[in-house]
Amino acid sequence: MKSSLTVGISNEKTVTTTPKMAVSHLGEGPGVLSTPSMIGLIEHTCLESVSPHLDKNEQTVGTMVHVWHRAAVRIGEDVTISSKLIDQNRRKLLFEVKVTSGEKTIGDGTHERFVIDLDKFGQ
Repeated sequence: MKSSLTVGISNEKTVTTTPKMAVSHLGEGPGVLSTPSMIGLIEHTCLESVSPHLDKNEQTVGTMVHVWHRAAVRIGEDVTISSKLIDQNRRKLLFEVKVTSGEKTIGDGTHERFVIDLDKFGQ
């Protein structure tokens, strides 16, 4: 890890929800963002925030997700995902995360990732 990997690192991005992100068991219709898709967006946003601060042989993996899916958002609408690194204990990283659509909170909580050495991970 580079010394630049410190508490306070943040990331925010906005994406348009797609049919692949929909809750499939609800059937035909406009659809809404599924919880697994929301979690995937959260994980990717956290990963992007720390990637520039990792060495070539390092990557992060998710180890814990503690989020509430508070409201629905229709497929085709934009969501904004924000993450902030709030704690670092050696290789363990804890993020505060939030997903919004306009003024509405879609989801929020915390997400933990762990920095791994890719050379050792495959052994």
